[in-house]
Order: sequence, then structure tokens, then C-alpha cells
Amino acid sequence: MDSIDTQVAEIRAFNRFHTRLGGALNEGLLASDFPLVQVRVLYDLAHADNLAAADLVARLGVDAGYMSRMIAALESRGLIEKTPDSDNAKRLVLSLSEAGRAVFARLDRASAEEVRQLISPLPDAQRQQLVGAMRTIRRLLGDESLAPSAIIASAPAAERRFTLREPRPGDLGFIVHRQAAVYAAEYGWDWSYEALVARIVSDFVTHFDPASERCWIAEVDGAIAGSVFVVRHDETTAKLRLLYVEASARGMGLGRALVDEVISFARERGYTRLELWTNSILVSARRIYEAAGFELVDEQPHVSFGHDLVGQTWVLKL
Repeated sequence: MDSIDTQVAEIRAFNRFHTRLGGALNEGLLASDFPLVQVRVLYDLAHADNLAAADLVARLGVDAGYMSRMIAALESRGLIEKTPDSDNAKRLVLSLSEAGRAVFARLDRASAEEVRQLISPLPDAQRQQLVGAMRTIRRLLGDESLAPSAIIASAPAAERRFTLREPRPGDLGFIVHRQAAVYAAEYGWDWSYEALVARIVSDFVTHFDPASERCWIAEVDGAIAGSVFVVRHDETTAKLRLLYVEASARGMGLGRALVDEVISFARERGYTRLELWTNSILVSARRIYEAAGFELVDEQPHVSFGHDLVGQTWVLKL
């Protein structure tokens, strides 16, 4: 695992790459004579109402004096207008003038075209991966508009921010890697768990029966965020295996959606019993199973993956 100093260095390297890539070091952004902060002020005023200078300072996290100078420069060019707030005459509300709206529209088109040219050489799958990685950065570093709590898990499927699909080449190896990494980080399990996952996935592919077995890959913003398998045990019994959800995608109802797909598939294929094996410390997963109607039928202590654990067998009668 990388040390925090190595991680800091990687983030700083990314920041240097991004500022160069986005042209933030140029005196004027987007081949204009506007510095980055002024373009951002125009953007915020174009997309929000009733903003004062203090609101922009809070939104952008810049010095109040610096913001005042940037606003004064835009006002001197006739791009910003100030009007007293109807509820507080001492508070001056900022808005774009007609000329300001025209300038912003030109800059907005130029920005969109610049990004389009940057990503258009990439295949669609890589563009999706890029966008997903960027959304993950925003989510992990506190962008409230992407917080899982802002996503209503009970919303119609079309409104959810995840999709479920069939596996593609490369997905199953990635799942083995991520399951091992996630459980090592969260529970301290050793690499013997990775061997177990690899064996289960290998057996699934080697003996795959499309009429009675399936795997679902969950994606959030084009990046793999979870998965689950259903495998045939015998004529009447199927097994739910290897359910996992990335930490960054939890709180969206994704785990429940994966389990629901397994249950629906098992019923459609004529199974009358669905089984799964898990461990007692996987509390969130067990709550999903209980909510779906599974019942605990057996518990056995065991030593696996470098820890003393309690294995559990759960059953759902279909």
C-alpha cells in the first residue's frame, strides 16, 4: 500500500497535469483575455440567481479582496450589473448584463469545444471511464451534488445513477482484483480470499450454462461499481455468489438491485430455492439479504483469510 507521502505526490502531479491541460496557467483562458477566476465568475452568475460578492467568495474559496478586484474589472467592461437586493438594500446582487451574457455564451461554447476535441479521439468506453473517474474524485472529495445521500434509492430505475449489464472481456479479472482489494482494506483479509474469488469466477466461466446462470456488472458513471453471480447448484437450487459494491457507490440501492436481479432470474428459471454463504461481519450485505426475505439456516465458526470468522448460510424459498 502506498504511503500517504506517495499519495500526496501523486495528487500534486495530477494537479500539475490538470492545470496545464486545462490552460489554467495562461494569462487568458480559452484564447480570451479573461483569467480563470473571471471566467468562473461569469459561469456562476449565468447559472445562479441572487448572488452577491460574498456568495462568490464562499463558492470559489478565494480571497475577498481578490474577488472584489475581479468583479470590478468585469463591471468596468460592462459585463456585470449590480442591483440592491429587494429584501436587503445594503446587499448588492450581481448579474450578467446583456453584453456579459453574450461573452459568457462565447466562452461556454469555446470550453465545450475544447473538451470535445480533447476526448473525441478516445473510444466511447474510455470516455465513460474518464468521466466516471472524474465523478469519483468529486464524490470522494466532498462534492455535495454527487453525495450518495442525494440519490434516492427508491427512485425509478431510469433515474438511478447506476446500470446493470452483462460482463465484457476483462471485467471478471477486474472483479477478482477489486473484491480482494476491498475486503483487504475493509476487513484485513489476506490474499487467500483472492484465491477463493478467482476459483469461483474461474469455475463460473469454465462451466457456464447461460440457461441457468448469470453475472451482472454494475456501473456508475461508466466505471465498474459492483457485481453479483447466480450459479446452478442442482435442478431446484441456485446459489447467489460474490455480491460486492464499491464503497464510493454505496447508499444508492445498488446492492439491493443486484440481489433483486438474482432473485428474479432464479424465479424465471424455475428454481425453488436460492442459497448463499457469507460471514457475520458483512453486516450491510446481511441486511440486504434479510430485507429480500432470506433466512439464516446455519452458522459455523471458521478460520479463513487470516481471521477467526463466523460463516453463515442463508436461504430464500422462491
